[in-house]
Amino acid sequence: MGVRKGIGELLVRENLIDIEQLEKARQEQKQTGGRLTSALVHLGFVKDRELADFLGKQYNLPTIDLNNFEIDPEAIKMVPGQLCRKHCVIPVQKSGRSLVVAFADPSNVFIKDDLSLLTRCKVEVVVASEYAINQAIEKNYGQSGQKKIDNIVSQIEESAEVLDNVQVEAMVVDQDVSAEEGPIIGFVNALLAEAIKLKASDIHVESYEKRFRVRLRIDGSLQEMHQPPKASSGAIISRLKILSKMDIAERRKPQDGRLKVRLKNGTEIDFRVNCLPTLFGEKVVLRILDKSNLQVDVNNLGMEAGQLQMFKEALALPQGMILITGPTGSGKTTTIYSALAALNTNDVNISTAEDPVEFNFDGINQVQVNADIGFGFSEALRAFLRQDPEIIMVGEMRDLETSQIAYKAAATGHLVVSTLHTNDTASTINRLTSMGIPSYLVAESTSLVVAQRLVKRICKSCITEAHAPPEALLKIGVLESELPEYNNLRKGEGCEHCNGTGLRGRMAVFEVLNFSASVKEAIFKNESTLQLKRRAVLDDHMITLRRSALLALKAGLTSVEEVLAGTVEDDL
Repeated sequence: MGVRKGIGELLVRENLIDIEQLEKARQEQKQTGGRLTSALVHLGFVKDRELADFLGKQYNLPTIDLNNFEIDPEAIKMVPGQLCRKHCVIPVQKSGRSLVVAFADPSNVFIKDDLSLLTRCKVEVVVASEYAINQAIEKNYGQSGQKKIDNIVSQIEESAEVLDNVQVEAMVVDQDVSAEEGPIIGFVNALLAEAIKLKASDIHVESYEKRFRVRLRIDGSLQEMHQPPKASSGAIISRLKILSKMDIAERRKPQDGRLKVRLKNGTEIDFRVNCLPTLFGEKVVLRILDKSNLQVDVNNLGMEAGQLQMFKEALALPQGMILITGPTGSGKTTTIYSALAALNTNDVNISTAEDPVEFNFDGINQVQVNADIGFGFSEALRAFLRQDPEIIMVGEMRDLETSQIAYKAAATGHLVVSTLHTNDTASTINRLTSMGIPSYLVAESTSLVVAQRLVKRICKSCITEAHAPPEALLKIGVLESELPEYNNLRKGEGCEHCNGTGLRGRMAVFEVLNFSASVKEAIFKNESTLQLKRRAVLDDHMITLRRSALLALKAGLTSVEEVLAGTVEDDL
């Protein structure tokens, strides 16, 4: 392989190219950072296969047609794919202590020595065309990280109108981006746009021992969308942390951040971002806060007529506590912001303590609490009471101190709206008293408790008639006398709009507990949660969560499976 002149000079000497063509190829090589042979082929000065034959003759080496050669899997295992891609070589056969390796550039004697040290074999060099070697690398090692990410971006952009008017503008794209960073930025931007277009509620970027995946939560269910190369996980997560104003050097502690994206149509979307260290790398979750999709009209929440009337009457009171309850992801934020929007007039002072502030509203004094600096919900509430508010919203009553201050405010002329994580309205009473709030204060100062869940809607694009056996309906709580009313059942057959699930979008089902004389009496008597719920249903005709879901089923809006998945049976 000891040849004195470089490939360029050899080609000029043999009159295959001229000096001017060689200079142009060298200029392109400098711009692209690739190999001279690649530049010569790309510019059309020499054909790929002819170049391989020429180099074989010049270096007195055999040439090989990889398209008609079956590569030895044992040879592939001996050399990393990353090294093959970098130097455009590929091992093709192993025999004893000899390893045959195909080179696109046989003048690279250094890589031959490196391969000998790496494999502890005698390396026998053959020549193959650069294109054929790259094809063989992709076939035997899989896609390179950059190409796989590029392909993912292409798939996102080509999928059913995903980026139609939803492209991320340059505010999240760096102007000076290296070739190595470009695909990562393109992937992150395409991912954000895809999540917005598909109306996902959050994005999960997760690292595992041998794989890296991205999932979107759509209509409450996580769906795996992409598996970028594991090697790209650090760069993708770092990019998200940079955009979210996080410390990319800190990988041991959880971090919170925010990210704002402007779409081509002028809409701005906020993302609440959290980064969590896990066993095999960091996990990033982005919560999508799209104010344009936030419906803040109490009339459109989906409450039954009687429930809505009680809710409006409680909001019209000058004082008292209104509690919105349910697990994470049950739509409490929409309900509580709808209540505030209904109350937001020029003649009232509204202050909110939130962690975090998810949406901002004109005319409402929203405060971001920060426990790290000693400014929690209780400190915010104390400050509010010195500013003469009519209405106070507490993001969540997490502890006794916050609850005590909130109930003190509700009992002294303020309307207080807050949230709790409880299963239903009746169990909220037990939760409050177990926290240390006296039962008499709960009974006298609470106006209303709302519990809610989200169930999936039947897809309107593929909706069709459905039938359920009477036994199945009776089992989920339909009364025998009501069976004839359930003749409007529907289901989704599955289509491209709902990704074959038959379900698209979600709706809320509610349970509203009005603090009537009967309910207050049960609280004063310290009756059990079950006894209190029975009183509310029998005396005040309260619609339970299961009953609310059954009404949606009867109206043909959801399915039997969603009723079972979203609510529990009434044990009355």
